Amino acid sequence: MEHFEKSIIPVIESVYPSFTPLERTVADFFIHNTDESDLSARHVSELLYVSEASLSRFAKKCGYTGYREFVYRYQEGLNAALPGTDDHIKQVLNTYQELLNKSYSLADRAQIDRICHILASKRRVYVYGLGSSGLSAQEMKLRFMLAGVDIEAITDIHIMKMNAVLLDESCAAIGITVSGRTPEVLRALGAAKEKGASTILFTSRSSSDYDAFCDEVLLLAVKEHLKNGGAISPQFPILVMIDVLYSHFLTTDSERKEALYEYAVTKLHET
Repeated sequence: MEHFEKSIIPVIESVYPSFTPLERTVADFFIHNTDESDLSARHVSELLYVSEASLSRFAKKCGYTGYREFVYRYQEGLNAALPGTDDHIKQVLNTYQELLNKSYSLADRAQIDRICHILASKRRVYVYGLGSSGLSAQEMKLRFMLAGVDIEAITDIHIMKMNAVLLDESCAAIGITVSGRTPEVLRALGAAKEKGASTILFTSRSSSDYDAFCDEVLLLAVKEHLKNGGAISPQFPILVMIDVLYSHFLTTDSERKEALYEYAVTKLHET
């Protein structure tokens, strides 16, 4: 994706649940329109079999003074580039798109199958991470716990060291470090491997050094200075891969996992 343009389509979509059936007909036209260039009130009303007054009410519900302003903003979003003062918005969003494209290129279906098998077959899973990687570890815990995985996130250096006493062949240990150089996380994985646990590393760095203590190395998309937390959160590529794993994990034994998820959500909403 080379650039982004301002669009009022997200505005339409945000109001969509409050539309009447007739207004949804109008909304669907503007959301999906790719061919119609004549957007005059008269032409659109004839095309959709609605009155011009209905178009005006629709535009006002979207937050505009009337249909004329709505169409002006709609066409502006389709045809005009973002002003120069908003270039940073494009840069950030293009970086996200770049990271998504890279994540797609790095994703290995066979590896994802193997990792999901480990997550499904082990008695307990521990996820190690510090800083922003620790926040991602906690997010992974919350996601996979809902699907029935006995999983714990460990984000304290001392607990990482002590955790080795709990590990054996029935466990899995996951280390998250975008740089691939966080010594505490790497040492924790090494200790887990010594105890016979299955070990998985999430990192942007590919190195044969990991072969000695990692069963799987899941590569993360990266951009220069990303690990330093500049404009883009270093969590983003981690969370993308966690979502990919989670989505695939749910496809196996889906009925049981959906039941567990529904049970957990019900419990969360109990008063």
